Amino acid sequence: MARTKTAYVCADCGAHSVKWQGQCPDCDAWNTLAQMTLSPASTVKISKSKTATLMESLAADQEVRFATGFAEFDRVLGGGLVPGAVILLGGDPGVGKSTLLQQVASNLPESLQTCYASGEESLRQIADRAKRLQLKNPSLRLLADTSLENILQQVADMQAGALIIDSIQTMVSSNLPSAPGSVVQLRECVGRIVQFAKQRDIAVFLVGHVTKEGAIAGPRVVEHMVDTVLYFESDSASRYTIVRAVKNRFGASNEMGVFAMTEGGFLEVRNPSAIFLSGSEQSNAGSVVSVAWEGSRPLLVEIQALVADCAGNHAKRLAQGVEQNRLAMLVAILQRHGGISLVGDDVFINVVGGLKIVETSSDLPVLLSIVSSLRDRAVRPRAVSFGEVGLSGEVRPVRFGGERIAAASKQGFDLAIVPKGNIPKKHPAGIQVIGVANLDEALDAGFA
Repeated sequence: MARTKTAYVCADCGAHSVKWQGQCPDCDAWNTLAQMTLSPASTVKISKSKTATLMESLAADQEVRFATGFAEFDRVLGGGLVPGAVILLGGDPGVGKSTLLQQVASNLPESLQTCYASGEESLRQIADRAKRLQLKNPSLRLLADTSLENILQQVADMQAGALIIDSIQTMVSSNLPSAPGSVVQLRECVGRIVQFAKQRDIAVFLVGHVTKEGAIAGPRVVEHMVDTVLYFESDSASRYTIVRAVKNRFGASNEMGVFAMTEGGFLEVRNPSAIFLSGSEQSNAGSVVSVAWEGSRPLLVEIQALVADCAGNHAKRLAQGVEQNRLAMLVAILQRHGGISLVGDDVFINVVGGLKIVETSSDLPVLLSIVSSLRDRAVRPRAVSFGEVGLSGEVRPVRFGGERIAAASKQGFDLAIVPKGNIPKKHPAGIQVIGVANLDEALDAGFA
């Protein structure tokens, strides 16, 4: 009989160590090594049943996508659900992961046999949710089990085309003696699910728990094993929820879909720009509308600034929705190249709706909103702005400038203050485009 062996496994990267250490030797994370019992090594037999296939022999139109019933969710997935895709969905507890996936399972075509396997809820709980949401799908099968072998066998017997596992941390493989949710179990279960999905062309959704930092619990290698990683971004004070793709082999990464949580479940928001704008016809001091690029589409957002007298010895620079360090840099650029000093003032920046802008196109509207709040003077009405601002005060162009201007025109804006490099050759109808080369020109255009 083979001797049972133990090892210390890192909870972040999954690296093995023969003895405990305070710091992982691979990823340098602290206090992440935990003792795990390893299964005896088995003899690996080389299979000769599979042979290499010529790429030219594959049909060009093999890719088939199934609609999930939500156009916003299809956009995040890259155009729909791909057979054989393994999708990992993470989010805070109670954010609505199970609700959304149960709605997706009910909206999938009846010809596509779907199995919803839950290791956290009973069949009665799932049925009660379906009754409350008024969901109907005759081909949907429910399974309450934590045995991975049983679930995969049931899916194979029913010849299902889609599988939802809620959640992956509750699954257990009988090949391993470790506890559910452990690093070893998680890697083994995800690896077997990926192999099962690829061999049988079954689309699989995996619900994943998240840590206090907001990342999916378990080793990061799990995210590399799956095809798509989605995260729920939700603010407790808002009724809107954002599903964002941080990895997608079948579409654009960083794509986002906006949903509204109601008593009847999730409803998609077809025009997300509308929820991030105040809708007021009058311009307010310290408020500027910008056009951010999220995934594969433009999104109009409102950026607000507040400049107030410093109450302490040190001026504050606080930002919600934009990078904190970039705000400090923009304030320094405004002082050096705009002649406006904010040494004795606190500066606060907020992106309305809880959206996070990670690109540099928000530089110019942030500066315009700061000056607007400082002067207590609104920017020109029905105006939008975007552009990157360099350390020498120059306004640099950003990608997809023409598409951003066209999106602003569709929303009824009639003025765009943009970098000169983003001026389109053919202006969209109904909007005036002003190109600026530096910060001084941008301030003159914004407050003319």
